[in-house]
Amino acid sequence: MVASFAMMAVAWSAIGLLAAALFGSLYYLGSRIDALGGRTDALGGRTYALGSRTDALGARLDARLDHVATRIDALASRIDAHLERHAG
Repeated sequence: MVASFAMMAVAWSAIGLLAAALFGSLYYLGSRIDALGGRTDALGGRTYALGSRTDALGARLDARLDHVATRIDALASRIDAHLERHAG
């Protein structure tokens, strides 16, 4: 009977140790997730700044493409005029 109580005590001790290890791991994991969330929030400001720079570059590219399209249209009209002179 005493051996039975000793075995139960050992089993409950093992269960207690496993439960403590599990809760400790969960607490540690939660603190790591919170720290990662803080770092992600700090990166958010830099991400927004990068987005505004990308928008500015997009506007510059649009202006360049509009200029190129205008030049191509002017060249096409000159080619049309040249062809009409020789074909007409």
